[in-house]
Amino acid sequence: MIIKLESIVRRNRFNLAIVMPTIGAILLIASSESMLPNLVSFNPYIILIGTALMRLPLIVMIIPLINKKNGILLILLTIYVYVIEFVGITQGWPYGEFVYLIELGPMVSGVPMGLPLFFIPLIFNGYLLSVLIVKKAMLDWKLVVPISILLVIIIDLILDPAAVKLGFWSYGGNGSSFYGVPYSNYKGWLLSGAVSVSAIHVMYGKDAVLKRLENCEFGLDDLISFIMLWGIINLYYSNWIPGIMAGGMFIILIGIGWVKLQ
Repeated sequence: MIIKLESIVRRNRFNLAIVMPTIGAILLIASSESMLPNLVSFNPYIILIGTALMRLPLIVMIIPLINKKNGILLILLTIYVYVIEFVGITQGWPYGEFVYLIELGPMVSGVPMGLPLFFIPLIFNGYLLSVLIVKKAMLDWKLVVPISILLVIIIDLILDPAAVKLGFWSYGGNGSSFYGVPYSNYKGWLLSGAVSVSAIHVMYGKDAVLKRLENCEFGLDDLISFIMLWGIINLYYSNWIPGIMAGGMFIILIGIGWVKLQ
């Protein structure tokens, strides 16, 4: 089964990593600008299915690494993600007060049921990229976790400003912000990111990840689709710093040899 999925992903790498996020960015911007019929505009199931398809390369990359032990830890991480999001919505901690303005698939008590599909891959992308950076730069392997956490924060610095412009969610308060996103949000991501990265590090570790990446050339394609989707949206709304950050992350992928220009 996994061999068939790998074959499907390999045949459709360009579509999954470039075409789909580009179309997705256009549809999301058009929805935000009220240019689409109500049936299509911010359709929660289109959003959920589109996200799942773009996540497919990462999911296929991870599946062979899952065993009984880390499978249980992954379930616990999923539960943690739901709990911290529910606490965030109801208590305004640790991200600050915020509320979803559109449905991202089925919602329960204000929390998207597909939340792990939206959040956990971002953590994996930060961890995978960190492992490759440390290897390429020949840094101390003890730096994998802190670099991963830094990358996760950068990923959110790209994601949240664009999502706020689209109207995915909104933050309360009138304090200082980064393109409409309060700094408390990033403190929250520091906490949740640290917990999640540490959990993934315990679950898999650099050795298993590196070995899998050697045989899985599409392992970071989900990060490429993330850069495409949110980079385009940020640039459209003149979120220049997040847009530059997205470009910088793409340059890093080139620098470590993951994306080749020839």
